[in-house]
Amino acid sequence: MPIGPARMPLLDHLGELRRRLTIVVVSVLVATIVMYFATPTIVDILKEPIMPFLEGQDFVIMTSLGGFAIKFGIAFKVAIVMCTPMILWQLLGFFLPALKPNERRWVVPTVLAATGLFFVGAVFCYFIIVPAAFEWLIAETQTIAAALPNLEDYIGIEILLMIGFGISFELPLIVFYLAVFHIVPYAKFRSAWRYIYVAMLVVSASITPDASPVTLMFMYAAMLSLYEISLLVTRVVIMATEGKEGLTRSRLGILFGDDEDEDA
Repeated sequence: MPIGPARMPLLDHLGELRRRLTIVVVSVLVATIVMYFATPTIVDILKEPIMPFLEGQDFVIMTSLGGFAIKFGIAFKVAIVMCTPMILWQLLGFFLPALKPNERRWVVPTVLAATGLFFVGAVFCYFIIVPAAFEWLIAETQTIAAALPNLEDYIGIEILLMIGFGISFELPLIVFYLAVFHIVPYAKFRSAWRYIYVAMLVVSASITPDASPVTLMFMYAAMLSLYEISLLVTRVVIMATEGKEGLTRSRLGILFGDDEDEDA
């Protein structure tokens, strides 16, 4: 990734930003066009975990423009996901000149970890969450009416679930960097666990699009597990690099009630 000088005139910074945004937009546009022609295969893959609960019914599209809208929407969302590593790369490339040399070494691991965690979350949702969620949702519908499987509705919810779980799986990366760079001390993460657990429950309820308690509990359990795993990894890294005193060190000592300065 080319790295520009740390100091440039404002117009040069704007030109650099425009160049990187152009790369992103063109890449997403090309990927969307390619994925549009691959949507029949993608739709077949997305329907797979839902079909066992439809009792032999096939999906329907209710409007004349529904097919095009579904294909374009799926193509665009898949293109965004496919281009995520490149988007992160361009974003970090714009801010890279402002980072110190010892901070730049985190860029490649960050892009790889963020991409990997997102795809792990999406795959976990596809194989574990989607079947459980739609089994419950369809069963609830059938208690009061016949469930007409609208393709746009079902696939839309499934994609939102996969994106939501992909984003939620970024939690370990966020916690890791906040603690390792001492923006939030590790000790504060550990001592405030009650508030964090409640906050994660609220977030889980907010980002699950189907209002299903099954999905909510799966999301909450996943976030709790990821949070605890991230704290364990963070503790190991801090102890190995800074010792026990690194667990309480903070760059924001005033905010966190720590009178030590950054170099203490």
